[in-house]
Amino acid sequence: MLFLWLIPLLAGGVTIAFLGTPHVVVSYRFFDNGDRHNPLAARYYIDCTYLGWTGLQKVPSRDGHCAWLRWFKVETS
Repeated sequence: MLFLWLIPLLAGGVTIAFLGTPHVVVSYRFFDNGDRHNPLAARYYIDCTYLGWTGLQKVPSRDGHCAWLRWFKVETS
């Protein structure tokens, strides 16, 4: 019982090792369809910028969409 706190710590370490660190979208660029300020307008996103533990990550969109949360592996040199 005394070492149960290690379970979430180890689970977090394994998650980061296999999936990477979570990043949240902070900005994106999309093709303007003439209705830029309408949140319900159909958009095709060009690129997405994510913020997370490893800093900002700017990547091209996937099939014209930006996910709200994305996992990035930590690059080691």
